[in-house]
Amino acid sequence: MAPRFIANLIPKRERNTNSGVLSALFSLRLIQHAHFWVGWLAWTCDALDFFSVSLTLSTLATKFNVTTASVTTAITLTLLFRSVGAIIFGILSDRFGRKWPLVFNLMLCSLFSLATGFVNTYPQFLAVRSLFGIAMGGIWGLATSSALENLPVEVRGLASGVLQEGYACGYLIASVINLTVVPSSPYTWRTLFWFGSGVTIFAAILRACLPESEVFMRAKAIEKAKGATTTKKTQIFLRETKEMLGTHWKLCIYAVLLMTGFNFLSHGSQDLYPTYLETTKGFTTHDATIATIIGNCVCDLTLIAHFSARSGGAVAGSTSQYIGRRLTIVITLLIVGAFIPLWIVPSTFAPLSAGAFWIQFGVQGAWGVVPIQLAELSPPAFRATFPGVAYQLGNMVSAASAQIEASACRFSLYIHALEPDANIWSGLAAGAQLRTNIIVGGVVKNVANYATVQGIFIGVVAAYLAVVTILGPEHHSSHFEKHKTAFEEGGGRDDAFMEGEDAVEIREEDEKGSDV
Repeated sequence: MAPRFIANLIPKRERNTNSGVLSALFSLRLIQHAHFWVGWLAWTCDALDFFSVSLTLSTLATKFNVTTASVTTAITLTLLFRSVGAIIFGILSDRFGRKWPLVFNLMLCSLFSLATGFVNTYPQFLAVRSLFGIAMGGIWGLATSSALENLPVEVRGLASGVLQEGYACGYLIASVINLTVVPSSPYTWRTLFWFGSGVTIFAAILRACLPESEVFMRAKAIEKAKGATTTKKTQIFLRETKEMLGTHWKLCIYAVLLMTGFNFLSHGSQDLYPTYLETTKGFTTHDATIATIIGNCVCDLTLIAHFSARSGGAVAGSTSQYIGRRLTIVITLLIVGAFIPLWIVPSTFAPLSAGAFWIQFGVQGAWGVVPIQLAELSPPAFRATFPGVAYQLGNMVSAASAQIEASACRFSLYIHALEPDANIWSGLAAGAQLRTNIIVGGVVKNVANYATVQGIFIGVVAAYLAVVTILGPEHHSSHFEKHKTAFEEGGGRDDAFMEGEDAVEIREEDEKGSDV
């Protein structure tokens, strides 16, 4: 008999309420479609604005007369301040509702993206991007909660995968604008940030035109009927928040550990990939760019690969509705592990591109389950704050992934300088194994072996993430939309369901799934 935690990877039959997935999908009302796609657009705008810096690093370095490495400080600052934004906007959303906090959040993102296009000095640039980081940090938690809580339980797995891949679409849009519009614009790099600002304010306008989430409309109506004041609801919110933290502090730690692994997985497989291709495989910058976009977006020969990254999330998300969130994540991690050799061993474009295709299919597939897994794990009344903060804290910890990989290669370079043959070090520090010889223009060149470094790094991270996922909880198909909000009495408790004729039935179903 399999251990209990292995057997529970597959949801119990009574919890697997998926016989009507297609019927639920086709029965969605227009307002449900609108809430979901506006949430998707908000997340897409988040990526568009963020990657605008990554795509213009060299140009920005020339503009501000600093090194490219100095410009990346802005990316680091953005990542560090995202946790602050996740806390601020998550609390605002769980306290006041989904609509206006997200509108205000998007407006701030638009403002700081617009301001980036007007800076003229390096200190101004760093200051604006730090403020942008605060605004950016709130988007994911608010976008996912708005998009998923208004959908039927049966379609949330698929919706989770599609929603998460909005990030890849944001990168795609930024890349296309950078390749087509920016070169012909008299304002060069500034055009990209202004474009992002315009799209983001458009998303804010769309959200402002939609009604509040049904969950909060119901809760506000109940509290209004009781005569509760704003001050009273805020006092209740603070009290329920304290109770939630006292009850779920272990879950908070687990979620951060989980998201640290997920962010190491994505950053570790993407951030230094172009450097790896150029340095270790001898690719030109052009070929390295194409191969990189295979795993992340689209360019010329890479339409199928873009479909891979996009479909990875959608396929895994929808599959998780049937076989469970954790089991789906573990399967996609096995795909990552299986294709690491194809990702690092070949030396020609075609097989390396195939490796990138499958690695990113697995990485993005695992990520496609994240929005719904965190939403279902979250204390029900804190579905904006809990996932957003866990995501951004994990992202902050993983910000060092590129430095870890680069440092490993720099260490091997140091060993090689001390002892060119380096054979005596192979059993100790594996210094020689982190160097390799390639032929460039008919000349043998000794270079840093990023292939080995990245292969080991991603293998270790995937194994860590699989273990954390298996040992963690799962609340598959939780009816979190039926719980009380955080400003209602008892909202901080997991059993605080709405009042109504179906409350007892829903409570019994969620209690059955709490042990999964």
